[in-house]
Amino acid sequence: MEIRTPQDRNSTFSPELIKKRQTILADSLESKITGLYGLGMSYRDISAHIKEMYNMDISSSVLKEVTDRILPRVKAWRSRLLDKVYTVVWLDAMHIKVRDESGVRTRALYNIMGIDVNGHKDILGIYLSETEGAKFWLQVLSDLHARGVEDILIVCTDNLRGFSEAIQSIYPDSEVQKCIVHQIRNTLRYTASKDQKEMVRDMKKVYKAQTKEKAEQGLSELTKKWQKKYPKVTESWNRNWPELSTYFKYTEPIRRLIYTTNPIEGYHRQLRKVTKTKGAFTSEDALYKLIYLVTTRITEKWKSPLQNWSITVQQLAIHFEGRLELKLQ
Repeated sequence: MEIRTPQDRNSTFSPELIKKRQTILADSLESKITGLYGLGMSYRDISAHIKEMYNMDISSSVLKEVTDRILPRVKAWRSRLLDKVYTVVWLDAMHIKVRDESGVRTRALYNIMGIDVNGHKDILGIYLSETEGAKFWLQVLSDLHARGVEDILIVCTDNLRGFSEAIQSIYPDSEVQKCIVHQIRNTLRYTASKDQKEMVRDMKKVYKAQTKEKAEQGLSELTKKWQKKYPKVTESWNRNWPELSTYFKYTEPIRRLIYTTNPIEGYHRQLRKVTKTKGAFTSEDALYKLIYLVTTRITEKWKSPLQNWSITVQQLAIHFEGRLELKLQ
């Protein structure tokens, strides 16, 4: 297409839609293309949308070249320096299909969400591995430490075996809270349907107790009642109890914050709204590009600190004296 650019006497005119010396019109649409890609649209859908809006054809190869321009930003974001101290950190993984040389495989996408000393949420890192396991989490935590995270007060995780040992090896002073909801789900998974309602009532006496003493009394009653019929269930509760019961030492606001991995699971739900339309990602770079764009859009809404954070952080400063410094005017 030949374009004649208007000129003025002093050569001050500069076109906006198609810049000077621009040879590919898609360049002027870069922000729109990456925005549409970040909404989960395929290259075919983006091309059709641009055709409808601008009556121009852009090939998939050009669209890929445009979206690949954000890869340096993705790499910089994933390796950026972090704060020295985080009050609460959630660790969890979701599973996504990615295509490689051997075909389509289900990969574990590890995500880390943290709350800084000012009460702001942020995604600290995303990592991709073959499976979810404590060994790889050790590598993830080592990377966090290398990026400047010197201390984490409370770490919230699911009930993966070996998780706590991996955390303690990098952050020995961190308190670990295993997710109560994961424990409940695992219990009901191995409980007969006819016993589930009664099992739920007995579990509520444990995790909804006001004090740790009452909770342990409820756990003792649950163990005596169900040990013969469901020995693996009661054994799991008693084995995980030291890290399931960490939240009892805190006040109600902190308990609600740490007793489940709901905050990071909410982040996962927003990711799945976009990734569910993908049969399988063509490469790891394609996955990282999309996750980065979606995460950037999500975190733009996290500008304000958590509700009542000024009170919560003072309580944490008392519990973790010497490790959390508050800057008072």
